[in-house]
Amino acid sequence: MAGPRHPVSVCTLALVQTERHQTFAFSVSWSDDSDTFVRRSWDEFKTLHKTLKETFPVEAGLLRRSDRVLPKLRDASLLVRGGRTGRGLARLRLLETYSRALLGAAERVSRSPALTGFFAPQPLDLEPTLPPGSLVILPAPEEPPPRPPDSLTVPGLEAQSLRCLQPFSTQDMQGRPFQARAQEALDVLLRHPSGWWLVANEDQQTAWFPAPYLEEAALGQEQQPLGSGPQFCTALAYESSHEDELSVPAGARVRVLETSDRGWWLCRFGRRSGLLPAVRLRPEGLGALLSRRGLNREAATLPPTVPARPTLSAIQSRCCTITRRALLRKDPLEGVWNCAEGKPNAPDPGED
Repeated sequence: MAGPRHPVSVCTLALVQTERHQTFAFSVSWSDDSDTFVRRSWDEFKTLHKTLKETFPVEAGLLRRSDRVLPKLRDASLLVRGGRTGRGLARLRLLETYSRALLGAAERVSRSPALTGFFAPQPLDLEPTLPPGSLVILPAPEEPPPRPPDSLTVPGLEAQSLRCLQPFSTQDMQGRPFQARAQEALDVLLRHPSGWWLVANEDQQTAWFPAPYLEEAALGQEQQPLGSGPQFCTALAYESSHEDELSVPAGARVRVLETSDRGWWLCRFGRRSGLLPAVRLRPEGLGALLSRRGLNREAATLPPTVPARPTLSAIQSRCCTITRRALLRKDPLEGVWNCAEGKPNAPDPGED
C-alpha cells in the first residue's frame, strides 16, 4: 500500500457501558477507502488532547490565543438528565464534534502520528466479542429544528428510496393491482404512524404499503454479488504479493465471499475482490452488532408482520377541515397534508 494512511472522517456509533467503565464506539473512514470500528474511553481522549497541546503549542494557542486552531475538549455537565448513562451519551455527542474538528484542522494536525495512531485499531478493537456484561446504547436521533408556526412549508419532501424485503400485493390509489417484487426499489412519499406508508414504484403507481416490508438499501448494494457472506475484520495488515490477492490495513472490514480449507478466502474490500489469508481474519464483534444490513438479512428469513390498517375516523381526527373534505372526495392528489399542524396525514389505506 502506497503512502501512510490517515483518518478522513469520524462518526459516533454507540456508548458501550459496563458496571465500571464506559467506552465510546466510532466508525472511522481512512484515506485508503477502508473503514474501522474503534472504542475509546474518556480518559484516552483527555490524554490525546494533552498530547496534541504539547506537540502543537502554537496551534493550541499556548503562545498566542489568536493562533489557536485546536478545538477544546468540552465535558458534559454533571447535572445532565439520565445519570451516568445520560452523561455518557452527552459525552458521545461532544466527542463527535471534537473529533470532526480535529480532522478539519491543518494537515500537520489532522495527519499527525498522534491523531492517526489514536484512531488506528488497537487489539481490543479487534476482539470478536465485547467485555462480559457490556450494554450497547445507541444515541437517539436528533430532532429537526422547529418550523415557524406561520409557515406552510412542509420540510422533508424528498422521497427516500427503500427496498422491498419480500413480494407483497395490494392496490394502488386508483384501485389497480400494485405488486412489489423482492428487492424492488420503492420511493417513500409519506410515513403514517399506523405502519402503512405511501410509496411509489418505477411506473409512478402510488399505494399504501406496510412499512415492515421495507428496508434501507446500502450504498453500492447493486454491485455486490448475491452470495456475499459475513463481515470480518483483519487482525493484521497484509500486503499482496500476487495479482489475485488483496492489500488491506489492520482492522479493515472485509466481506468474505467464499471460504476454503486451503487457508485462503475470497474477500471483498471496498470495490475490489481478491484472496486473503484466513489466519489474518477475525469475526467482527461490535461491527456485527451495529451492522444494520446484517440484522436486516436475518430478519428477512421470516415474513414481516403487516400492521393493522387504521380506521378512517382515526386519520380524520388528525386532519383539518380541508383535508377531511378531500378524503371524502377520495382524491388521491389532495387531502394529504395537515394544514393546521404542518405535518403529513394519510388518507385511509382501507378506502380503495
